Amino acid sequence: MIIIRVELHSAVTRQVTEIARMRICNIGGTREHGDYRAETFRGRSAQQLARLVRHRTAEVTKYPRLRVHVWHLVAQALVAMGYAGPHNVEQQADLLEGS
Repeated sequence: MIIIRVELHSAVTRQVTEIARMRICNIGGTREHGDYRAETFRGRSAQQLARLVRHRTAEVTKYPRLRVHVWHLVAQALVAMGYAGPHNVEQQADLLEGS
């Protein structure tokens, strides 16, 4: 399992705040090509994110796990979930409370 945390490090207060989290799980494949399930969680703080309320999910299949850096897996997962790429569209569920 791979956990990706996005942290905001304040230059003013030196406070570190987790503002996003993704989990990528190996669900099969071969030694050379992996299949993964990725999910992001709802929230903008470590406490909210720790509830593990799923926001978006997607699968990445036939990923060349031994040939390219893991950042490519993260990028493919983000695109598959619609956070980037040609289908990058704001969804109602993406809006923060109070917006």
